[in-house]
Amino acid sequence: MIYITRHEHFNAAHRLFSPSLTDEQNLEVYGKCSNPNWHGHNYSLFVTIKGDVNPDTGFLMNLKTLSSIINDLIIEKLDHKNINLEVDFMAGILPSAENIAIQVWNQLESIIAEHGATLHCIKLYETEKNYVEYYGS
Repeated sequence: MIYITRHEHFNAAHRLFSPSLTDEQNLEVYGKCSNPNWHGHNYSLFVTIKGDVNPDTGFLMNLKTLSSIINDLIIEKLDHKNINLEVDFMAGILPSAENIAIQVWNQLESIIAEHGATLHCIKLYETEKNYVEYYGS
């Protein structure tokens, strides 16, 4: 079993808030991240896949193919967008780093399997000090 990781970047805005809470309660729970005028991050996304090396190609999966999949399904939809308003796979979901990582997994898992690999981990850095890892449910 071998693991390979592709690293991509995107910039996006979001607001953490629950419509069931007052502005004051949202501020208490989410702090500055509940700013009604949004805020943004320079995200780093690491997608790790695993499987066996194909003896004919020497690859688990061509990294160019993996990059194209990630860019088509994830980066193009998130980069320079408002996650709350513009990202189809995040519609109705609070855009915490945790939820973004889960939804990225959900977008990638089956297409990566179609290419003979298994999705192992989504690691999403929201800041250089904060990141989440998701290994599927």
